Amino acid sequence: MQPLLIVLAAAYGAAAGLLVPRPLYRLAVDPEEPWRGACPRGHALTGPARGWLGPARCAGCRGGERDYGTGPLPAAALTALVCAGLAAAVGARPELAVWLLLVPLGVLLTAVDLAVNRLPDVLTLPMAGGVAALLGAAALLPHSAGSWPRALLGGAVLGGAYLVLFLISPSGMGFGDVKLALTLGVALGWYGWDVLFVGAFAGLLLGSGCAAALVLTRRAGRRTAMAFGPFMILGAGAGLVLGALGAG
Repeated sequence: MQPLLIVLAAAYGAAAGLLVPRPLYRLAVDPEEPWRGACPRGHALTGPARGWLGPARCAGCRGGERDYGTGPLPAAALTALVCAGLAAAVGARPELAVWLLLVPLGVLLTAVDLAVNRLPDVLTLPMAGGVAALLGAAALLPHSAGSWPRALLGGAVLGGAYLVLFLISPSGMGFGDVKLALTLGVALGWYGWDVLFVGAFAGLLLGSGCAAALVLTRRAGRRTAMAFGPFMILGAGAGLVLGALGAG
């Protein structure tokens, strides 16, 4: 069962990853700009979910100009790899479905933050509510390995901690990071307080270490804005894997 589950998770991840470039192209804009609604040559983006879903190809462009945004293969490979790793760690537990749904959104948020230093509310806020509701459903099913009340408390704790950090140093952390922390806190809190601490600390450590390295190598200054969301997501992913392995 386990090898088949890993293969299915990887196949799902690859398929979901192929859909990342279109919303990435639409969302990777500066805060004062509206979401992109047309391809680089001005054709309106149409399709499912008001043009948000589908491959990054424009039917109105000529054959050699139809693709836009980033290529789909890196996102597909990364999403497939993460989904396979989570399936191997979590196994056939109900919460695996929740983690697999979060993976392509995490990849998308990472790419947007790296591109424009922004974590859009259109993703972070629904993610927080969605993961809380889905874990509540998973808690009702047999063989789940976490606690839903603790997950909700974890979201409040980590979100509150990041809010304090934001208030202390608004220039060093964006409010989007605070909203992302709600989702990550819920996910990490599912497996326990120790997992929450490890996942949150890993994200802070990775982000701080990268910032220090950029400053020391003079590739950035002390006031240079840096995307912190990717490190939060990476640390949380490591925490989830450790939590799932410990629960097994």
